[in-house]
Amino acid sequence: MRASLLQIDVNPDEAVRFRRERVAGLVREQAGADLVVLPELWTVGAFAYEAFDAYAETPGDGPTAVAMSAAAADAKVWLHAGSIVERAPDGTLYNTSLVFGPDGALRRTYRKIHRFGFDSGEAVLMGAGDEIATIALPGLVAGLATCYDLRFPEQFRQLTDAGAGLLIVPAGWPARRREHWTLLARARAVENQAYVLACCSAGTHAGVEQAGHSQVVDPWGEVLAEAGEAEEVLTVDLDPGKVAKTREEFPALRDRVLGLPEPPRR
Repeated sequence: MRASLLQIDVNPDEAVRFRRERVAGLVREQAGADLVVLPELWTVGAFAYEAFDAYAETPGDGPTAVAMSAAAADAKVWLHAGSIVERAPDGTLYNTSLVFGPDGALRRTYRKIHRFGFDSGEAVLMGAGDEIATIALPGLVAGLATCYDLRFPEQFRQLTDAGAGLLIVPAGWPARRREHWTLLARARAVENQAYVLACCSAGTHAGVEQAGHSQVVDPWGEVLAEAGEAEEVLTVDLDPGKVAKTREEFPALRDRVLGLPEPPRR
């Protein structure tokens, strides 16, 4: 499986509609990859709270969904289009990830469960998702999470229990906590013996410098590729068989005692 992570510069001086067009072009350039991943809220900026309402859209037919659907179909790739500010029918805003198939169809959405802000910002402006999300990709089941979710290992363990061998984490992580970003991505890979694709934005928006340093981590915790701080594309070939091989050769997951899933009821 060939994966491309697009570390997008979220520049406040670039109009959202132009960034959307530019990113769609970058996605099309990844033809030949199997999977393309974008950062969290790359249209508006993860910390641009005052703009959330103005740029909220619907997952199925909003401008970002339409543009990303067409780009995925043109490139014939699975596209994790990062996340958008979703406006639900009842008016609630959500931080919602969109995954498109190679035919351009919207195959999966995920509403971010853990909202950042400590009683401000995203934590009060957006609703919380209440379901983990997985999707079967060629060769691996992917588990979906977003940015601040990375700090909550129990979510990733649930994704592993649901069959995930690939964990996709788009983010708008701030530069002042960059070491946490890279450390936690590796930790989630090691403890779940899964690939982690951690795709962050670059640049500065709403006065918050972004961490960049998107990375691809293998099931043993080895960093296969890591970006710098500017806009960059990482392309890495993943071996789907390495997940099963790692879990077989070092079967730590079978020694779990706490937090095991409940057996099915008869």
